Formats: sequence, C-alpha cells, structure tokens
Amino acid sequence: MSNINPEPFTTRPEIEGMFGVVTSTHWIATAVGMGILEKGGNAFDAGVATAFTLQVVEPHLNGPGGDVPIIVHDVKRGRIEVICGQGPAPARATIAHYRSEGLEMVPGTGLLAACIPGTFESWMLLLRDYGTMRLRDVLEPAIAYARDGYPFLERAAATIQTVEQLFRKYWHTSAAVYLPNNEVPKPGSIFTNATLAETYTRILKEAESAGGNREAQIEAARKAWSKGFVAEAIDKFCRTQEVMDVSGSPHRGVLSADDMAKWEPTIEAPLTYDYGRYTVCKAGVWSQGPVMLQQLALLKGFQLDGLDPTGPEFIHTQIECAKLAYADREKFYGDPKFSEIPIATLLSDAYNDERRKLISEKASLDFIPGSIEGFGGVVKLRRQEGQREAVGAMGAGEPTVGRFGEVRGDTVHFDIIDKAGNMISATPSGGWLQSSPVIPELGFCLGSRAQMFWLEEGHPGSLAPGKRPRTTLSPTMALRDGEPYLSWGSPGGDQQDQWITQFFLRHVHAKLNLQEAIDAPAWHSEHFPISFWPRTARPGVMVVENRVPKATIDNLRERGHIVEVGPDWSEGRLTAASKIGPRRRAAANARGMQGYAAGR
Repeated sequence: MSNINPEPFTTRPEIEGMFGVVTSTHWIATAVGMGILEKGGNAFDAGVATAFTLQVVEPHLNGPGGDVPIIVHDVKRGRIEVICGQGPAPARATIAHYRSEGLEMVPGTGLLAACIPGTFESWMLLLRDYGTMRLRDVLEPAIAYARDGYPFLERAAATIQTVEQLFRKYWHTSAAVYLPNNEVPKPGSIFTNATLAETYTRILKEAESAGGNREAQIEAARKAWSKGFVAEAIDKFCRTQEVMDVSGSPHRGVLSADDMAKWEPTIEAPLTYDYGRYTVCKAGVWSQGPVMLQQLALLKGFQLDGLDPTGPEFIHTQIECAKLAYADREKFYGDPKFSEIPIATLLSDAYNDERRKLISEKASLDFIPGSIEGFGGVVKLRRQEGQREAVGAMGAGEPTVGRFGEVRGDTVHFDIIDKAGNMISATPSGGWLQSSPVIPELGFCLGSRAQMFWLEEGHPGSLAPGKRPRTTLSPTMALRDGEPYLSWGSPGGDQQDQWITQFFLRHVHAKLNLQEAIDAPAWHSEHFPISFWPRTARPGVMVVENRVPKATIDNLRERGHIVEVGPDWSEGRLTAASKIGPRRRAAANARGMQGYAAGR
C-alpha cells in the first residue's frame, strides 16, 4: 500500500467566505451568478441567470434546445430534491419509424436525435417555485451578452472549425450564425448571436405584457416557449427541413409543437447512498448518476484511507469498481416510468458483496454486467480499436472529445450556495452548435440526446415515445453527518461519474480540500460502451493525465491495464462548493482555462 505523498499541488486557492459562492465552467457565468447574489437574489435566482449566460458564452457545450438535471437543497423545504429537465422522446419517435428510415441506431446529429427541449421549462420552474426575482432580472445578462457580444473561446472556435465544411455544405443556417463574415471566429474576437438575443427579448416582452405578478409573468414566458412562437418555429423546422446527419443521409425531424405543449419538468426525490458519514444524492436511473452510488457500494469494501490518490492501488481499485458499475448501467438503467429498474438490489450490500469478488489485483478485460432475474436487457458490445475522434466532419457524438480521450468540454456545470444555505448543482447540456442546424427564427438548434436510445426492443434503454433517454448528465450533492454539505459535478459525458467519484474519494479519504481534489491528477476508463454515437467500447483502456507518476503508470500496465497517457491537464472540468456552518467554500477547474469560482 502506498501512503499519501508530499503536499498536494493547487493552481489557485479554495475560495472561502460567509456571504455566498458561485462556481461554474465559465468565468463570465460565475460573475453573473455572483452579481445576482449581490443584488439580493438567492442561489436559485443566481442559478437561472448563470444557466442562461452559459447558453450564450459556451454555445459549443450547451444551448436552449438542450436538457438539464438539477439538484437543489431549499432551506425552506428542508430537503434535497431533483428537478428532471430531461425532455422525453417525441410522440412520433418510434423504433419502427427510425428503422423505416434505414437506421440501425439513432444518429448522433441532426433532427432525428432531438428530444423535447428541457432547459427553459426547468429554469422557469426553478425561478417560479424556488426563486425570488423577476424574469427580467435573471434573463437580462444573457440577452446583453448575446446582443452586445463576449470574447469567443478558443475551444468554441476549434469546434466550429471541425464542423466548418458541414456548415458550409449542408447546415447553412448554422453557417449564418457561426461563420460571421464567412469565416471561423477567431479566439478572443467579440462574438454575438443577435437572433438568440431577439428570441429571449421577445419571450421577456410577452411575459411582461401579460401583466400581473412575478409568477404570472413566468407562466406567460413558459407559454411563449412551449405553446407559442418558439414551439411553432421548432415544429415548422422539423416538418419542412431535411437535415443531413451523421448517418450520411438527410432526415426530417419528428419533434412537434404538440410534444412541447404537453411536457413539463418534474420534481422527485434523489437516489441516495450512505458512505461513512456522507449521504450522496444523485438523479434517478433515467440518468447515469446511480453509477457513482454503485461505485461507492463496491468501494465501501476497500480500505482507501491513507492511500496515495495518485498511486496504483487507489487508481486500480476505483477503475475496477467503475467497470462493474458502468456494465450495470448498460444493462439495467432506463426510464423507470417504462421499466421497473432494480436499483434497490443494485445498491444492496448482498449484491455488491458478490460483485466485489470479481475484482482482483489484475485489470479486468471483460464486460461483466450483473445478473438479476427478470431484469435488464442484452448489451451488444461494439469494439473500437485504436484512437477515437468523436467529433468528425459530420459532428458526431460528444461535442469536444479529442485524442487520448481528452475531454475539453462537452457540457457545462455550476454549483452555488447562498448565505441562507440554499444549494444548487446543475449540469446543463445538449443543443450545442454542432448537434443540428440553427433554427433561423430562433438563433439556436435542437439537442441530440435521443442518440442514447437503442433501436432494439426489450431493453430498458429502447426508444419509445414519451420515454426519457438515459442521460449522462449527473450533478451531485452530499450530506455530511446529516447536514447538507457539498455540491459538485463535471462535464464529460460518460466520464462525469468517474471524475465526480474520484474527486469525492480524494476529498474524503486523502483529506484534500476542494481545490486540491480538483487539481489532483485524474484518469478515466473507456472499457464500456460510450453513450454517444457510435456506441463503441475499448475494453481494458484507461487514459491518465501525464502528471500521474511514471511508477504508477508502470504498475498499472503490469496489472494488465492498457494505459494511454494524455496531456498534463486534460481530464475533467469539475467545480465544487461546500458549506459548514456559516462558511461557504468553492473551487473550480484550471483545465480548459475557463472555469472560475467566486465568493466572499
């Protein structure tokens, strides 16, 4: 067993104060959220403003046409709740329809990949039922940035460059927005999206012209979105446009205004797991969140206190537990409204005691989901040899995954805690600029979350109208000694609940503070099928940052892991916030040079 080494390295201080903290994947969004707290808003008001700003300043990572799971702790309600902003499949999204289009899997881009957009309705629910401010207060910053401009990120420019020919040849409405002056925007240039600004300005105008109090105006905004001009424009675009997608053929969409009018986000209790003095809270089995809880249920049987968090024992143990948990994700998870999911068994001591016996000192190269009689579906493993580029000329799969599994984005995340102790953790995603063409009247595109469905019958993840796809989005909250303590999360598709778990283990077992736990060298496994097109797996492959000690890498290879070494700062974009008594703390990731925490 290797013991904890030298003093942990950090890129910046852990933010601390007593007034409030905001941390997000973009400094502008963090500043906007902090500004709302300064104006007297609560964490939920700040969350809505932060979220709308992130749509504008990180358009390659999220957008209005996307989806979001939100975890909140509302002091007044005295409990942690999950808001499910994951829109389901449209009414016409049947396996038969997709098969009739000659498809064996849902394309990773284009209109057939769209579920009902979940973000706007979810932010309106949060503002109405948990917030205190008017719609104008939380929407104006995003409108101003879309209208007047903001410095364009290097990664956003690189993403556009990747899909430039797709835009030029097929997605002309996207080219009109994202190739201003007929060229890829230069990093740092001031970028605007006037049409998106006009869309939100019109929603605000229609909301305020309805008169009445704060709640009445929010309801009018919801009507403009789901039953008004926004839904009508989306409906028309899906009905009339044949859009080229990653399948190599153009397709019309199946999303309709009627789908949007009938859907609302829901509030539910989190799934929880007790790990020592902590109770970890995640979204349900319609997300991948429970794979963290399953990892903890397996890890509980190992002695991790005192291990070096960059040592081979620590990394091997976490990776092997992740392989088993993610195998169960593939077999069992899905929308519990459509299939009974045996989550109580999957988190039980008896089940995990048996699963833990599969873990040895050697790396497993096998895909081994558990067996629970009467539950789960058959998983067809598609192997991917060599490196994978998930963003190609057709814009397939996750938004910004590069060689060596390096994730430079692919969604956004924020955590906020206010003076009163209200907490929010949210991971908005989807509707990114490379998912499908911009709807010209609205200035944004639809999402591509439906690519997570299977087009085979009899699986919990099989496509069906009204069914939620098993999203990878996975915000997290934890109690400590029964008190709400920590909120955290990361962009990263399938890697989210690997980095989220690693952060937690470093914080709990290695006693690293929030910033130290974020900055520590990280890694991920590609052993199991990715959730995005083309749904391939790379058995035995793990990717580590170059900062992981060479001795550790050598030992992992001796154990049978296929280790690929990525750049020094390439794994994850975690943010985290905590509260103990009156103290508020926050940290953000230096990776990607975008995330910042603020507070006082």
